[in-house]
Amino acid sequence: MRLKKRPPDFVLFITTLALLGVGLIMVFSSSAVTASIENHSPYYFFQRQLMWASIGLLVMIVIMRINYLRLKEFAFPIMIISVVCLLLVMTPLGVEGKGATRSLGLGGLSFTPSELVKLAAVMFLAKTMEVNIDKIKSFKNGVLPYLVIMAAICALVMAQPDLGTSFVIAGTIFCMLLVAGARWLHLGMLGAAGAGAVTLAIMLADYRAERFIAFLDPWKYPTDQGYQTIQSLYALGSGGLFGLGLGRSRQKFFYLPEQHTDFIFAIIGEELGFIGAALVLILFLLFAWRGFKIAMNAPDTFGSLLAAGITIMIVFQAFVNIGVVCGALPVTGITLPFISYGGSSLLFTLAGVGLLLNISRYSAN
Repeated sequence: MRLKKRPPDFVLFITTLALLGVGLIMVFSSSAVTASIENHSPYYFFQRQLMWASIGLLVMIVIMRINYLRLKEFAFPIMIISVVCLLLVMTPLGVEGKGATRSLGLGGLSFTPSELVKLAAVMFLAKTMEVNIDKIKSFKNGVLPYLVIMAAICALVMAQPDLGTSFVIAGTIFCMLLVAGARWLHLGMLGAAGAGAVTLAIMLADYRAERFIAFLDPWKYPTDQGYQTIQSLYALGSGGLFGLGLGRSRQKFFYLPEQHTDFIFAIIGEELGFIGAALVLILFLLFAWRGFKIAMNAPDTFGSLLAAGITIMIVFQAFVNIGVVCGALPVTGITLPFISYGGSSLLFTLAGVGLLLNISRYSAN
């Protein structure tokens, strides 16, 4: 298919840069105290995040300039590579941290395969759904194969263990089936099966059960399972309308764990207030609007499903993270896209944006 090129979506590009800019500023602000004590430099985490942001932007620009139809042929190999990497995490190559083994050690750096598998799954599903779009309304030939794929991927991620990423992957696949035209009855069955699997996962692990119980009433467990949620709410509440001021967080002085990763949104609320937190939410809503607009205007089914899947993956993860920070969801341990510290997350998120901008260059309008 020969497609006419146009400039990439400017609003999406600027929104991405804005989110990335907020992230770099807040990573430095939230991590400076921890980095000074643990790594002897307040710039330690900021410098590493800046490095990954630079690499990620380069990858984004390169992907943006390659016709996405050519990239379609790499969907299956990338999926295979991501699954192999998930399996390697279970070998001695896996790096353990904070009670979980989710990364592969590569010299002085670490790589988180679950971040790759999220993007790989979206590409793979977009390609296969395009081929089987006429069968999507059938449960046996349409929905069931994707249920098996979803279960297999989530099982490998859960083995790390990582319930939060499994939830994002399952939610993304569910929404892509919805976009592709699956029947509501079949989606309801799929949703029920997913809810059952999550319930079982919580029941089979004591620490997950304790987290869920603490989520229902964190103040009943203020020194253990409810501690992080309470400290997060203190941070958000103390920010008020305008915040305490950039760099003036009190919770980052070792009161709030994971203040520069999973709970960075709490520091945003504390330092920049309701206005700063609302601005971040608006940026993600703006990202969602442009992403779905690209999906609707894509010139082919593959491009439409790919754009929708990437948009869903990023925005869904963002709102799950924010829901956890606000106490609306149990603690899951996933990052806030573009903003939380983490090289693998940032790299593959920007790669996904590169695909979105790529598709926008060939959109109808």
